[in-house]
Amino acid sequence: MARAKPPGRRRRPKSGKRKGRGPITGTIGWFARIVATPLALPFDVLLFGLIGTAVVLSAMQEDLPEVDALLEVKFEEPLRVYSADGSLMAEYGVQRRRAVAIEDIPPDLAHAFISAEDSRFYDHKGIDLLGLARAAYAVAQAGEATQGGSTITMQVARNFFLTREKTAKRKLTEILLAMRVEMTLSKDEILELYLNKIFFGNRAYGVSAAAELYYGKTLDELTLAQMAMLAGLPKAPSANNPLADPERARERRDYVLGRMHELGYIDDVDYSMAWVAPITAEAYVAPIEFEAGYAAEMARQEIVDRFGQEGAYSIGLKVTTTIDERLQTESDRALRRGLMAYNRRHGYHGPEDRLEGVDRMSERDLDEYLATRPVVPDMPVGVVTEAGASSATVYLGGGETETLKLWQVNHMRRYINPNARGGRQGRVDRVVATGDLVRLRKNNKDSWVLAQVPTVGGALVSISPTDGAIRAVSGGYEFNWSKFNRATDARRQPGSTYKPFVYAAALGKGYTPASLVSDTRKSFGRWKPKNADGKYMGTIRMRVALAKSRNLAIINLIDSMGIDYTRDFLQRFGYTMEDMPGNFGLALGGGSSTPLQLATAYAVFANGGFKVEPHVVSRIEDTAGNLLYAADAPLACVDCWLESDEGEADVLALDQAARPMAQQVLDPRIAFNMDSMLKDVIKVGTAKRARSLKRSDLAGKTGTTNDSVDSWFAGYSPHLVTVAWMGMDDNRPLGRGEWGGTAALGMWVDFMADALEDEPIAEIKRPEGMVPVRVSGSTGRATKSGGVVEYIRDEYQLMTLGPEPVKYAAGSGERRSSAASRSRSAARARSAARARSAKKRTAPRVMDSLF
Repeated sequence: MARAKPPGRRRRPKSGKRKGRGPITGTIGWFARIVATPLALPFDVLLFGLIGTAVVLSAMQEDLPEVDALLEVKFEEPLRVYSADGSLMAEYGVQRRRAVAIEDIPPDLAHAFISAEDSRFYDHKGIDLLGLARAAYAVAQAGEATQGGSTITMQVARNFFLTREKTAKRKLTEILLAMRVEMTLSKDEILELYLNKIFFGNRAYGVSAAAELYYGKTLDELTLAQMAMLAGLPKAPSANNPLADPERARERRDYVLGRMHELGYIDDVDYSMAWVAPITAEAYVAPIEFEAGYAAEMARQEIVDRFGQEGAYSIGLKVTTTIDERLQTESDRALRRGLMAYNRRHGYHGPEDRLEGVDRMSERDLDEYLATRPVVPDMPVGVVTEAGASSATVYLGGGETETLKLWQVNHMRRYINPNARGGRQGRVDRVVATGDLVRLRKNNKDSWVLAQVPTVGGALVSISPTDGAIRAVSGGYEFNWSKFNRATDARRQPGSTYKPFVYAAALGKGYTPASLVSDTRKSFGRWKPKNADGKYMGTIRMRVALAKSRNLAIINLIDSMGIDYTRDFLQRFGYTMEDMPGNFGLALGGGSSTPLQLATAYAVFANGGFKVEPHVVSRIEDTAGNLLYAADAPLACVDCWLESDEGEADVLALDQAARPMAQQVLDPRIAFNMDSMLKDVIKVGTAKRARSLKRSDLAGKTGTTNDSVDSWFAGYSPHLVTVAWMGMDDNRPLGRGEWGGTAALGMWVDFMADALEDEPIAEIKRPEGMVPVRVSGSTGRATKSGGVVEYIRDEYQLMTLGPEPVKYAAGSGERRSSAASRSRSAARARSAARARSAKKRTAPRVMDSLF
């Protein structure tokens, strides 16, 4: 049996054309040979027919596209997103296309396609007369075009230029174009185009993309059976698909193997081994090397904005993000631990879903159902198939079951309301029931116990105060569970985390940290604001008012400064007028902010007054590695703000040296004062829990909105700005005790403990134009002895009380450290304790203020 000619590289004629007749002349001759002999037409009739055919073909010839355009076809590649460390985070693309040169195509793979699609490929001139004759016979039998006699060359012409409609005109155009292709390109060039263009189903175009999709392999790693399977797909990519119909795909594969054996491409042994090979195709997903769903989605959205919906997914962009893998891992861990801890404090909300008729469902039915549920790290999902007094059986899929005893479920006390939960149950079937869809997790003894995905929402985002690069972003417990990114899209009331901006505005108006503010009752029409503890400290220094988060103090301060002035000043931190209310609610964070917005605003305090731009994309490259975009993010002046390590020179990296300087929106002296005041929040104020980190360079502010609907902590070191938030997506209260200084601060401390583990303590430079002034701890006035030292801007060293001094009222405010005052404080504490005891079983007080 004659062996078909194997593929070999042929030189393309210098002229771009082969010698011989043109496509019209060749077509007329072919037409004459096919038609004239069997029909025995008279010469004059045949002549007129041929002339008419020539006219039609000539007109069609002028409309044919240029074949040179074939060589300029751009193959599509998916969008790939990487971490700053170089790990693949995500891959996006409607189609998979990957080009490969003919030299890189294994001979057996080329032979498989030739055997399946066009066994005379190297012998014909683009048109197989026998194949066309079979197609013509089918038309005569069926009365319509039901099959084609397309060669590989004709398929190339159709796939690159034509539609797939089955009409005589389209077929004739295909023939003419195939002849032009054969005159212009070599056989190897045609085969290379075919193998790179053909559709293989499941959005895969080109044999290289198909090999990766179905087998996760490169072409040279494919077995003979796998090559035959791929060669059998182009005829019917859906019907012959091994993922959709393995048995039909096997039949098509075996047909291709038979043709290869028949044509002499493989011997008896290779044929037999490939014929008995099992079907190994499975949907291949690119190996995600690092999971960061929220960050990857942020990058994807930005690429779509830049390149459009079509371009983003087709030109093979490689996107490098600013995400630090270590910080992102710690961010996800801290957020999940915080939300899970809240979950344990507030009770079990019941099963995720409930199935009826579980006893009638097969394992296959259950497997199919479980496959539809979101994957949550370390929390497999299962269905309770049996539940009794002492145990329950949970089916986890794949034939695996787990038996839960009472001790493995009775820690899940039933949720009643935000402030109450039920008691421990004495029977398993009072916690779970047959048909319940539940989650399990491993406890610290490596045993499975009942769990649930937290119903509370949360977010944690961490950025560099130097240039705004987003180092970590966790927009929820798990991206596959909820794709809503609360770090970037949840607009919530920021509560008292807004207060530092108002105090910065006061410093900008001429106040100092020693200026007195009035923490006293005041009504504004029907609104009668209160402090969270229901008490009032009288006249106190501004520094103390911020550390203790006194509501009335800041409301009275805004009343003195003016709401319009304050709103205008706050725009320096990146907030718009639409973000801020035009009333006294501004003082208590009554506007709206996302966690990322808040982190960006706090970066102004962390870097000495510079406004940086948050960004998650650092580089964009094309498939050839050409740089299309590099983030030219403005830099804060680190050397202006931080002391260098002793003996260490300040040297900027080359890419940083060329970047622009960020806009300075805050006097560095005001930033210095605010940094000092925010450090007091941790030292002596509402965020003392952060002292466990044992770092002197931490600063921040707690925030809690009415009824504990939102719990915030915004804080930083000069190395990293991090904001943590917790709240219900539907704005239900979190419950008693879930304040910024507890719920959110716990997540922040957990994250920063690991994030800053290897970072040295940063020392801030005191800006020029500041002088130390000793002031009274009570009156805020300069004093020669005692008191505290404040650094005051030169121009205000004689005006420590600010432009509108508040008169100090003796007997109010901070008490001196005397035995008498300590005695009075102790008495007040005992009285308060008795009052709390008397009200122990009453409903919790509803706060009408933010702190």
